[in-house]
Amino acid sequence: MPEANKIKWSLEADYFQACNCDYGCPCEFEAPPTPGYCEGMGAWKIKKGRYGNVSLDDLGFGFVAKWPEAIHKGNGTAALFFDEKAKPEQRDALMQIASGKAGGMPFEIIVTTFSKVLGPQFVPFKFQIKGKDSSVQIGGSAEMAFEAIKNPVTKSEESIRIEHGTGFIFKGADVVSAKVCKARVEELDFSYPNKNGFVTKVNYAN
Repeated sequence: MPEANKIKWSLEADYFQACNCDYGCPCEFEAPPTPGYCEGMGAWKIKKGRYGNVSLDDLGFGFVAKWPEAIHKGNGTAALFFDEKAKPEQRDALMQIASGKAGGMPFEIIVTTFSKVLGPQFVPFKFQIKGKDSSVQIGGSAEMAFEAIKNPVTKSEESIRIEHGTGFIFKGADVVSAKVCKARVEELDFSYPNKNGFVTKVNYAN
């Protein structure tokens, strides 16, 4: 769609991400993923959002994905999930945004790393937003649960943040332990407990 004809959209959301990397995720530092390949997931709970005249308030959407090497090398596979309570016009709006067709960061960049995108699924989202102790259930297909990273000696909770001024998914986030990172989706079937997690708030627009 030509830039001049793109529908304006914006959203403010809580964002949650979990993957198979060690804490901090070297991908955030332009380094290869910990095991050499990437498998993970993310979900947004929209607090306030619009696509043209369509309200996106209080809706959820997310993804499960894998890449055979570093994300920027592409050839990834992704499954997209959208809130089943979304009305038809809201579903279309979310798909336009998440597919990158509506333009705007981070989606127009992320989609260029996928060579295969599985058909969209409309499922219930269950968010427990409790800071570092948040959790997300994406239908019966994926789940994330977080907790603070513990000091290995004292067992006390660590307070760790990453500030990534040039980041396009988030500019800053709490670094946490994803005690649950589990997906059960066709080619995307994995579980990585106690690996990297991020919890943050984001603002996007085209």
